[in-house]
Amino acid sequence: MAIAASLRELLAGAVDYAGLYPPASVDMRTAVANYAAYHRSDASWMLGRFVLPIASLATFRDELASFRSGAGDGWRLSAVLGDDPVSDVDRAITFNESDIAGAHIDSVEARISDPAIVARVARAVNQRVEVFVELPSASDPSPMLSRIREHAVYAKIRTGGTTVDAFPRTASIARFVRRCLEAGVAFKATAGLHHPLRAEYRLTYEPQAPCGTMFGYLNVFLATALAVAGAADDDVASVLEETEVGALAATDEQIAWRDRVLGAADLREARRWIRSFGSCSFREPVDELSALPLAT
Repeated sequence: MAIAASLRELLAGAVDYAGLYPPASVDMRTAVANYAAYHRSDASWMLGRFVLPIASLATFRDELASFRSGAGDGWRLSAVLGDDPVSDVDRAITFNESDIAGAHIDSVEARISDPAIVARVARAVNQRVEVFVELPSASDPSPMLSRIREHAVYAKIRTGGTTVDAFPRTASIARFVRRCLEAGVAFKATAGLHHPLRAEYRLTYEPQAPCGTMFGYLNVFLATALAVAGAADDDVASVLEETEVGALAATDEQIAWRDRVLGAADLREARRWIRSFGSCSFREPVDELSALPLAT
């Protein structure tokens, strides 16, 4: 089924493939083969970066080299830094300088609570790659966001996980979005966003896995778009909790949520702020979007 141009505007390059991470947890060979297939598919318009731990760069290099001729051409990678993020940045830069089959790290991600470490990472990167700093959602991120803004790096929020208690409150996500906009800091999301709309889903792929209410990536992207367009906090929270597909409508020109309408310019502006979301599945976000009556 064709996807409305407005949805493509909102979601182009939005899915950072993180198949190495739970709950998929596939091996590197499978992840590389999957990403290669997605990169060649008709759904490649929605594909973002290949996410991997910085510690797995050598394994990635070996698998890519043995996979097939041409694999890696134009691939963008996001490397998740470890306990020594400053040294890990040097590893990322060295990898890029080696020009491995065209694959290039263009962002790094790290959970950093010390503003001084953020500053050191930013200096080490020297604007050669984007930096996303994961912030806790339970507390007000404003103090850290002001420091992040000073160093021209970006923020990251964890929107779920493999247990019920890993999912933040709606108010916490809404506050994070609002504070990022106020601070002038773009951000990405990760975890628990395999599906377009909020609903109850299994938390892992195990047959007897527990279920939990998960946010949808459309909820998060549209909430950001509404906030950018000046919507009140109540509306931002309401769209984060929207479960009814009938409340949304998409044409080539616009996306509507209930009585709010977002045109192409609004959607482009939203993507300046919400850059992508990490997902251990690529097919779920793509296939479930295509199955929604939003697709025209």
